Amino acid sequence: MSASSIPGRLRRLNKTQKLSVAGVSAVAAAALSLSLVPGNAQAETEPQAISAAPVVFASAAGAPQAKTIQNSIIEQHSTAEQLVKASDAAKAKKAEAVKEKAEAKAKAKKAKKAKAKKAAAKRSKQAASRSEARKPAYANNLDGWIDEALSIMKDKGIPGTYEGLHRNIMRESSGNPNAMNGWDVNAINGVPSIGLLQIIKPTFDAYHVSGTPHSQYDPVANLTAAANYAADKYGSIDNVDSAY
Repeated sequence: MSASSIPGRLRRLNKTQKLSVAGVSAVAAAALSLSLVPGNAQAETEPQAISAAPVVFASAAGAPQAKTIQNSIIEQHSTAEQLVKASDAAKAKKAEAVKEKAEAKAKAKKAKKAKAKKAAAKRSKQAASRSEARKPAYANNLDGWIDEALSIMKDKGIPGTYEGLHRNIMRESSGNPNAMNGWDVNAINGVPSIGLLQIIKPTFDAYHVSGTPHSQYDPVANLTAAANYAADKYGSIDNVDSAY
């Protein structure tokens, strides 16, 4: 048997395995030699046949051993392939588990963020409702307009009292928010005095208080703008006792 006829897996045999295969080859060669001896030479070669008996014994033991080694190598190779496949499968499973865990974490984070946003919106709505509930209700009359104007003036730091506002209202408009002066110099110039404290448009625009309607006819807007103007020019609406 030549080296080229031995399967690839047998080329990597260890020393003991190689000796076994060599024994198989030797036995095969001896058997071939005996088969070539003529029939009439039996008497002459009888002593040789006796001495060849151990070789026949070696042949019987060596062939199965070589096959067993070959099968063992094939089995080891198959086992190695199975281990590689099992390792790859385990790695793939682990990667999938890591991916699923990351996705679950991202989903939980998103849900938590959405929940927090919803809770914040709810709190804001509740706060707005409480603020609206706490907002004082003012009567739609002169006393109510003055009280609301004083509340806004206090928040804005504009000085003035109920007495100062009421006294000047009575002199300027008698409490009529739609009162308009159509005869004085302002009216002649096209900018008549309007509202509870008879304020002209340029002055109203310049001293308008944010948070109130931008209208001279609105009672609270008129009072706060006039009080703001009086504070700037006279220190307070309380200090005004005549046309201003």
